[in-house]
Amino acid sequence: MTHFYFFLRLLKESFRDLVPIVLVILFFQLAILQTIPDDWIATSIGMTIVGVGLAIFLYGLEIGIFPVGENLTRDFAKTGSTIWILIFGFMIGFGTTIAEPALVVIAEKAAAISSGRIDANTLRFVVAFSVGFAILIGVYRIIKGHPIHYYIITGYILVVGVTFFAPGEIIGLAYDLGGVTTSTVTVPLVAALGIGLASTIKGRNPIIDGFGLIAFASLTPMIFVQVYGIYVYNFGEVSQVASIAIEAKASISTIISPETIAFGLIAVVKDVAPILAIIFFFQYAILKKPIENLQSVIAGFILVILGLYAFILGLEMGLFALGESMAYQLTKTGNMWIIYVFAFAIGFSTTMAEPALMAIAKKSKEISDGKINDLSLRLFVAVGVAIGISLGAFRIVDGGHIHYYIIVGYFFVILLTFIAPKHIIPIAYDSGGVTTSTVTVPLVAALGIGLASEIPGRSPLVDGFGLIAFASLFPMITVMLYGVLVEKFGVKGDEEKAQEEEKKLFKIHGSLEGVDDMSLSTIDLNGTGLRHSMKLDFSAVILIVPKGKEDDALSAAKEAGASGVTMLNASGMGLAEFDNFYRHSHEENDKLLLFIVPTLIVENIIKKLIAKLHITTTGDGIVFSVPINHVKGISMRQEDIFEREIEELKNQN
Repeated sequence: MTHFYFFLRLLKESFRDLVPIVLVILFFQLAILQTIPDDWIATSIGMTIVGVGLAIFLYGLEIGIFPVGENLTRDFAKTGSTIWILIFGFMIGFGTTIAEPALVVIAEKAAAISSGRIDANTLRFVVAFSVGFAILIGVYRIIKGHPIHYYIITGYILVVGVTFFAPGEIIGLAYDLGGVTTSTVTVPLVAALGIGLASTIKGRNPIIDGFGLIAFASLTPMIFVQVYGIYVYNFGEVSQVASIAIEAKASISTIISPETIAFGLIAVVKDVAPILAIIFFFQYAILKKPIENLQSVIAGFILVILGLYAFILGLEMGLFALGESMAYQLTKTGNMWIIYVFAFAIGFSTTMAEPALMAIAKKSKEISDGKINDLSLRLFVAVGVAIGISLGAFRIVDGGHIHYYIIVGYFFVILLTFIAPKHIIPIAYDSGGVTTSTVTVPLVAALGIGLASEIPGRSPLVDGFGLIAFASLFPMITVMLYGVLVEKFGVKGDEEKAQEEEKKLFKIHGSLEGVDDMSLSTIDLNGTGLRHSMKLDFSAVILIVPKGKEDDALSAAKEAGASGVTMLNASGMGLAEFDNFYRHSHEENDKLLLFIVPTLIVENIIKKLIAKLHITTTGDGIVFSVPINHVKGISMRQEDIFEREIEELKNQN
């Protein structure tokens, strides 16, 4: 039943996030175009399949990709082998990009429009290599602890510099490819890689150092593809590049049959297979250790495959066709303001339903201790995408050069980088890469090429591409503005709220008069053979953490003043949110540590444990204290008693 309720919750959230898309489509179809789609039944069924597939996909992420990615990076960090960590980062970036469905679509579209001057397979290889290189650089930054904005600003300068030498036919395509390289499979695994690495390396902050890999993966393709374009258009075969008008034809709705389901599943398996191969190779061949909870991990990847296929199938069952058809019909109305409003609405609604953004937003809330609200973050990202696509549509209509818009956008990003709080900057950079994936790319690409095909004097190759670049740029601006607002209004994390509540608490100490000896605590003074009885308050500090973390816990508790501990094997599960339930087997994978200490040092012990084990941020576990009395037979360091006596004397005076 627990599995069932967890899935129902994900299902509810998935359909809630699809509502904006449905409302946008219905409004523009009925109120503006005033027509009823021919395949409205297929579209309705498709949307239902999208909701179910999205829930299955997110469920698979939780039990498959996130745990194995975090564990793998933790193990790599412990080995201390920088070379293997960098190679692993490169292979994850390359393997997850080479078979990216959105990249395949854009590459084939570019090859057709360029009359074959651009080779689709070569373009995919260039992009995949650039993403692998980006992850390698990003991992190196985390290891060294360098501030991310130095790398990003340098990258922007290179992008703009190369733009002035690149042919016009390649610029919009290169900018767009920076947004389509981070998919629903790539983003969670790359995020787990960065956060896991930053959580393991001493001195690194998961929220400041862990994010940013996706930003690198969105930036480098723009440089590499423009360099590829310079070579192709200057040193390749000299031929006339035809100006091909793209026929305004909507996609064909998918027909469900055993054959199409089989081929569709095989295609998704091919997309996920490189990731599995890389993980198993590094886990068993390099680290030479088995994957923890292998059955759960395999089940998670199977669910990711099934969920992703159902998600794509639902989109193809009419939604893509409907979106493309609406884009072309709106361009024919001649009312450009309707197009801008549609671009804003479709950008906002598709981004709110983006699985990759959901994964990043959830992770941001988790490691920021609740200071970053996942829904608020998604709203600001969606507004950024909506503004970007609207402005991009205006650029096509107006006929301006894309790089002028992008340069101005980069200027605002760099300016806000020096104003926004440090913890929001890497998340803002990553937000630009997760907004253009499975849902957004086809609809946005159809809108851009449709506009460029219908407006006289516009080229589908030169002007049609670029909307995805706008959709990737503006979320960085809006998310940093969100960070500025969070700081301005003093939004606090869960731990900060708890500390404020703790300051409000007070304790009333009882008098020693009229208290018999049995109510006094009996202390054995270490190394003296003496015993001492006094009215000394004691508490039990109870800590539950995964196995392997007990050494860190003992070190922190000893530093805070604890002198002894009782350890037990344990197994447990959370029954409130279920977030971590599926990551643990029913074996005894936890440790329960019991410390009996003077109440005077309880707060210090708990603070040390939280800091050492990251309990309120990225770590797993729970710690709490319980007041106790009539303690007998405990040994305690003498200085603890002296500290209490001095404290009581101060209170009396």
